[in-house]
Amino acid sequence: MALDRRAELAENLELVKATIPQGVHLIVVTKTFPVSDVQILHELGVTEFGENRDQEGKVKAPLVPAKWHFQGQLQSNKLRSICEWADVIQTIDSLRYVDLLAKATQKSKEVFIQVSLDEDSGSENRGVALPSEINQIADQIRATKNLRLQGLMAVAPLAEEPRSAFSRLAQIHQRFKSQYPDAPYLSAGMSGDYLVAIEHGATHVRLGSSILGSRARFL
Repeated sequence: MALDRRAELAENLELVKATIPQGVHLIVVTKTFPVSDVQILHELGVTEFGENRDQEGKVKAPLVPAKWHFQGQLQSNKLRSICEWADVIQTIDSLRYVDLLAKATQKSKEVFIQVSLDEDSGSENRGVALPSEINQIADQIRATKNLRLQGLMAVAPLAEEPRSAFSRLAQIHQRFKSQYPDAPYLSAGMSGDYLVAIEHGATHVRLGSSILGSRARFL
């Protein structure tokens, strides 16, 4: 069974890698999958992994020496734990979390600002920053000693065609890059829409099911 799983992961990984241009970071999202899968993928050459939940990341990361991204919604009571294992935090959405993260760790952390692509979103939305807020958040990050701003992160709204959402994101990203040239990265695109995201400037893609398969088998 283990050999079959290794062969399955190897085949899926090669198929995906063939579609990703050189220079685009592949982050394999391992939520709900066992650490044995992560270890196999690491042996196959994957160097970056993503987790949405601290409970899983803090177990897997110490067992797999790779670059680990936290990409779930931040919670103040989890920050110290997340900072123990995550090298990159992709979901800063407010000035409050800039301050809390800076206080939660002495280590240097790479961070992204998660920007909303929902045109109907308001300040009551949790987990995303409005486009009008990202410059203020970026300036606050740059004022810290231990947070290193990398760029923007976004998720296409479920109710919208990805090409439309990522076209809007590309415009936001271009403006942001012109103002913060030392933070040029864009984390966007998942298994169902990563090719469109790459077309619109994504430098980091976050893929799970296209490599690991259906999560149903482990739920």
